Amino acid sequence: MTRRTRRVEGTEIVQRRAVTAVLAAAALLLTAGCSSDDAGASPEGSATPSRTTAQSPGSGRTAEETPPAKGSVKVLRTVTEGLDSPWGLAALPVGDLLVSSRDEGTITRVDTETGRKTELGEVPGVSPAGEGGLLGLALSPDYASDHMIYAYYTSASDNRIVRMLYDERKPTGEQLGAPDTVFRGIPKGFIHNGGRIAFGPDGMLYAGTGESGEEGLSQDKESLGGKILRMTPEGEPAPGNPFPDSTVYSYGHRNVQGLAWDAKQRLFAAEFGQDTWDELNAIEPGGNYGWPEVEGRSDDSRYVNPAAQWSTDEASPSGIAYAEGSVWMAGLRGERLWRIPLNGTEASADPQPFLEGDHGRLRTVLAAGGDKLWLVTSETDGRGSPGDGDDRILELEVS
Repeated sequence: MTRRTRRVEGTEIVQRRAVTAVLAAAALLLTAGCSSDDAGASPEGSATPSRTTAQSPGSGRTAEETPPAKGSVKVLRTVTEGLDSPWGLAALPVGDLLVSSRDEGTITRVDTETGRKTELGEVPGVSPAGEGGLLGLALSPDYASDHMIYAYYTSASDNRIVRMLYDERKPTGEQLGAPDTVFRGIPKGFIHNGGRIAFGPDGMLYAGTGESGEEGLSQDKESLGGKILRMTPEGEPAPGNPFPDSTVYSYGHRNVQGLAWDAKQRLFAAEFGQDTWDELNAIEPGGNYGWPEVEGRSDDSRYVNPAAQWSTDEASPSGIAYAEGSVWMAGLRGERLWRIPLNGTEASADPQPFLEGDHGRLRTVLAAGGDKLWLVTSETDGRGSPGDGDDRILELEVS
């Protein structure tokens, strides 16, 4: 399916959230004393830098077998449509999907065979505004026995992580138990709230956070903003973390919204840049990824260079997934799915774009097993141009 021609910037969009987001962003920029095209204070995916191409750093550091330089993507089907500001995605053991609505604060179950949607309930305490709201979802490592859903959301005072019992025996709309706060105190802002959470192969909970528009937080190891956090399922600093009694796992990030592990259990993260470079990073415990001192690659040995980087108009990356030897990265402003073939912790070839402009803004991608991916569009987030049926979950076949 080919998406209709995109509307040019400045055309009126009849969408309540779009108007609200633009007005709020303008107010924020005026308050900060920035020009209207200053990407340093603008919402995700709204920077307007000069167009450049995606880059990889050359040869890998290991002699591992690498996937072919060129791959392919096939859209198998539309799983469901009519979603409102979808953001987080989690796969249930039976194969169905859970999807969060950023602006509505609800979690919906999607039957992947029929596309039928069933609302589990609304998460209390969610305070949506700008890029904040109900964001990432993850299932407990012990979901088979405890039926716990973890969620990252923006409250009136902070960003936090909660867990809720999912009781399928209760009526539709009332199946979520009261939220138990696992972790709180992550800085919130109109922009840069991070929000992706995932349990790693080690059973620990990882969270990507943003610096909430305050750049200095990223280099402050005492702050939770602009970090990747690693904690136990109960929210305590995980054993083996690089800094004593701290959940901080890596720092110097601007806004992390993608987390995924490769076949050798190495962590990768996608990060929004400002004016010049978006990044895919291989995460090292205790690593400093440079923001705001550097953006993209540098010659400064204090900072870890990205595995790959893109101009911000080609990517604005949110979710990532690993499949078939590559990281797959969803682009918001870029409106495309990027394939980054890996050799160890570096890209083994130039990143390859797919689906450019076909389905609009792309928010979340999740491995579905083997060569399959789930892909979530993001046209109803207030910055897109929603068409009939938006937003959707698509099933892809990749290689």
